[in-house]
Amino acid sequence: MKPAAIIICILCQLLLVTGQVFLKRALNKRAQVPVVSGQVVRNFIAGIGCLTAWFLLWVGLLQRWELSRLFPFEGLNPALLVIAAAIFLREKLPLQAWLGVALICVGIAFVSGS
Repeated sequence: MKPAAIIICILCQLLLVTGQVFLKRALNKRAQVPVVSGQVVRNFIAGIGCLTAWFLLWVGLLQRWELSRLFPFEGLNPALLVIAAAIFLREKLPLQAWLGVALICVGIAFVSGS
């Protein structure tokens, strides 16, 4: 794979995770009392926008590259999501989760490097 394709694959996964985090924040704000509807709507729109951009970029990659080379990057999604949840949603993660993230990243490096 060309470096540009790898960068776009990583960007796709970042957009996917960002969209999911925005949607989660919107739902968390929706559960608060009183509901701040402006923040809910902004987070929801940002989430949908990121997921739309991810989908369009991913379809473009699928059109140009082999699925066997692209799909390992889908493994970044859980790893990045765990990191984003810890940073932006302040979720507490056990050591085993962090070890799992490390193993996922090593596996992706092996698969995509061949």
